[in-house]
Formats: sequence, structure tokens, C-alpha cells
Amino acid sequence: MSSRVSNSPRFRSKTITAALAFFFGSLGAHRFYLYGKRDIYGWVHLICTLLGIPGVLLLVASERASTLGWVLAVPGAVSLFAAFLSAIVYGLRPDEKWDAQFNAQTQQRSRSGWAVIFVVIFSLFIGAMLLMTGLALSFQTYFESQVQAAKALSQ
Repeated sequence: MSSRVSNSPRFRSKTITAALAFFFGSLGAHRFYLYGKRDIYGWVHLICTLLGIPGVLLLVASERASTLGWVLAVPGAVSLFAAFLSAIVYGLRPDEKWDAQFNAQTQQRSRSGWAVIFVVIFSLFIGAMLLMTGLALSFQTYFESQVQAAKALSQ
């Protein structure tokens, strides 16, 4: 008697996917939920986040002066912003289109409610806020470095 794991298709919730993208998207949780452990983009999310954490710590420790910190922080930031964007895209997809792509083999159908709308709202708000903060810090650092370079040239 062999103990076999059933390969029957499983239902994938749009609300759970959007919430995973919002809370743990930079770790690739939404990708692993939808496509399994073999999803290359889920692993890319995870690796980029693991690179981004020491990058941000280097930037904080060096007061944004570390080139290596910037190089490491960018992939982490891209992963984070892509996760918020994924939460918005998945959350706004119509239930019929979602079911056609992810639940075509199951009998269960999606019925999204207010929870997914709140996930989309918070993803848009927090993602936009983080993007604006990142851009402001990047431009401030760039212009401060230009002022320092000009001072060094004038001396």
C-alpha cells in the first residue's frame, strides 16, 4: 500500500493572495502560495529582500554614504514595491478572471468582499508613501554629494 499525495487542484483565494502580497510579498509568499516552492520569482523576491536588509542597515550606519549599502538596498526596495503592486493588481482583478486563471480546475468560486478592498487601499497608501520617501532620500543624498563635491573643487 503506497501512501500517495493527492494531486487534486486546490482553491486559491484572491483575498489571501492579496493579503500575502501586502504583508509578506517581499518574501515571495504570494508567489509561493499561487505557484508553489518551485516558483523562480518567489525566490527572487526572497533573495532581493535578504540583500536589501543589510543594505538598509549599512545606509543607516553610514548616514546614507555607503555605496555598497545603496547597491544592496535597491533590490530589496524593488522587491518591496513589486509586492505592494502585486497586492493591488491581484486585489483589483475581477473574480471571474481570477477563477479562470487560478481556479479553473476546482468547483469553488471566489467571492471577494471588503477585506480585499482594504488590502488594496493600504497597499496603495503604504507603497506610495514608501516610494515617495525613498525618492526624497535618494535625491537629498545625491544633491548633498554634489554640494560636497563642489566645495571640494572650490578649495
